[in-house]
Amino acid sequence: MIRVQTDDFNVGAEIAALTAGNTAVGGLCVFVGLVRDVAGDEAVRAMTLEHYPAMTEKQLAAIEADAQARWPLEATLIIHRYGRLAPGDRIVLVAAASAHRDAAFEACRFLIDWLKTKAPFWKREETPDGEHWVEARAADDAAAARWHGDGAAADERVTAARREGSAGA
Repeated sequence: MIRVQTDDFNVGAEIAALTAGNTAVGGLCVFVGLVRDVAGDEAVRAMTLEHYPAMTEKQLAAIEADAQARWPLEATLIIHRYGRLAPGDRIVLVAAASAHRDAAFEACRFLIDWLKTKAPFWKREETPDGEHWVEARAADDAAAARWHGDGAAADERVTAARREGSAGA
């Protein structure tokens, strides 16, 4: 499930809705991203996120489908906010549910790593010195790079998870 919205979200309610009635879920991994009040050594007063709706939703769907192809997942959730956000506000919620914890952990990490580098969001920070667009970070690219060419490893993870059977997380 994917949602791009201006409104805040309730993490507990979203998790409950994602897993409701699905007793095959043995592990759920969740990442919540927040606006920080500092970037590097510069204070941040606010951040504005912009996007092109059709393009953004299409890319998020592709990222979600890729995760579902790599791991045996029961459910996934991506909620990403846009608009003007203040320090402490929630920006993103990513969740991956699987019969087993390893798949949930890896898929959640994959989703946020690829979201940071492949989702078409543009960020503008407001600082005491004015506003500026946020450039791509090499650390985010490096985190996402671990997932390139990972098809064979993903196949091995799926096979291992299926071998574990229904023992839960």
